[in-house]
Amino acid sequence: MNTTRLSEAAPIDITKVRATVSRLLADDAELPTEDELETLLLQLRGNLMLLIPEVETTAAKLPKGDPVGHCARACIGEARMKLSVELPESFPRRVGYAQKLARVLRALADHFDTLDGESR
Repeated sequence: MNTTRLSEAAPIDITKVRATVSRLLADDAELPTEDELETLLLQLRGNLMLLIPEVETTAAKLPKGDPVGHCARACIGEARMKLSVELPESFPRRVGYAQKLARVLRALADHFDTLDGESR
C-alpha cells in the first residue's frame, strides 16, 4: 500500500486517491451507473476533505512567497469552492460535477506528492 504521512493525521493512500480519479478521468473511463456515481462522489469528497488539511499544513511551512506553496494554496481554494457547490439534481450534471471534483483532487494529489518530496 502506497501511503504517505505529511502530518500527524492518518496516512493517505494516494494510490487509491488516484484510482478514484482515474475512474472518471481516464481516457477509457466508462460512464458510471447512478449507484457507482454516488459512491464516487462520496469518495471524491472524502478524499478532498482529507487532502486539503494535509496539503495546507505542509504548504504553510514553506517560506512566504514560495511558488510551490502559493500554487498549493490556490488549489486548496479551488477544492474548497468545489466542495461548497450544491450537488446537481440531474444525472448528467452530477457526472460533470464529479469530473470537476476529480480534476481538482488530481491536482491536489500532485501537490501532496510535491510537498511530500519537499518535506523530506
